[in-house]
Amino acid sequence: MDVWRRLLLAVVGGVAVAGIYAAQPVLEAMGRDLGVSAGLTGWIVAAGQVGYLAGLVLLVPLGDVVDRRRLIAAHLALTAVGAVLTASAPAAWVALVGLATTGVFAVVVQTIVAYAASVSPPADRGRNIGVVTSGVVVGILGARAVTGVLAQLWGWRSGYVVLAVLSVGLAALVLAALPSEERPRLPAGYGRAVLSLGGLLGQRVFLTRGLLAFFVFASFGTLWSGLSLPLSGAPWQLSEGQIGLFGIAGLAGALGAARAGRWVDAGRAARVTGIALAVLVVSWAAIGQLPWSLWLLVVGIVALDFAVQAVHVTNQQLLTAAHPDRTSGVIGGYMVFYSLGSALGAAATTAVLAAHGWVGSGLLGAGFAACALAVWVIDERWSSRRPEPVHVVGVSRT
Repeated sequence: MDVWRRLLLAVVGGVAVAGIYAAQPVLEAMGRDLGVSAGLTGWIVAAGQVGYLAGLVLLVPLGDVVDRRRLIAAHLALTAVGAVLTASAPAAWVALVGLATTGVFAVVVQTIVAYAASVSPPADRGRNIGVVTSGVVVGILGARAVTGVLAQLWGWRSGYVVLAVLSVGLAALVLAALPSEERPRLPAGYGRAVLSLGGLLGQRVFLTRGLLAFFVFASFGTLWSGLSLPLSGAPWQLSEGQIGLFGIAGLAGALGAARAGRWVDAGRAARVTGIALAVLVVSWAAIGQLPWSLWLLVVGIVALDFAVQAVHVTNQQLLTAAHPDRTSGVIGGYMVFYSLGSALGAAATTAVLAAHGWVGSGLLGAGFAACALAVWVIDERWSSRRPEPVHVVGVSRT
């Protein structure tokens, strides 16, 4: 896969996932406009995650039985429909439907990861997944900065109008620029592909990496879904545009971890995971200083997003290498954990923040990170007694 196609897939992933996270820097404005109380605004973000979860189970397995190129284009077009619904919503329930629709079809992200993995030689799979996943993280974090600026200029709805236009344009570009895959389709069909997701839970590598994703993205969601509320209040009283700029700090950390795929290709998966999880736990010590220092908050954001990206790329590389014949299904199953964790973090952080302030949210995020580290430690001890090697190029073990 050449550099231009990698770049196209990265942009597709970034735009697709932006619809789920674009609400985070403008939660206060959205809630006020749509009549949602402060303690329930986390559900605005959670709606997209719930839709995303449904899409992971029902839509991602399609990638193992149909042409992924056409599937990518179709999902982008339907993502635009959800964005238009959100942008034109006269009431909260319409916005939630639009956000859930956008979330359902944002699972195109998993389809492009599976596409990249299937067209890559084993020695380059980690690098290509790392590039594509970096685009996704750019979308997650960049959406905050862009949406914040657009909201300050033209209102929060303008961000979803831009998202709709970009999604339609990229759908056309995908059909024109990406070749169809030359690969066999699973003979079992769509129904069997969906049902087979449950069988993955019996595999140690899949379950471990899924649990890591659950806790890591619960910690991630705790930060980004709760951050705009204390920053918009005393003592900082920042605007939506200023709050959105904190996404740039997260972007710096995430891009710093873009080489994680190459480290995994070199057989360093266990080391990368352990170091990243330790950094994630420590990052909350700096993030917790938000009421007193924005500079320490920035340091913590950079560290957190570095850690999350490194673990996420490592997880996907290991799983696609272990299941090269069903990359869509295994990525979809893995991302169920991601979606559940993100939704939990988004819904819990605003409730905890309302009751206990940012100190409570900080302890919540650190607790999720500590749980992820505990899962990794337990798995490493278990595997040292009963090693279960993954026989693929460049990957030594989990």
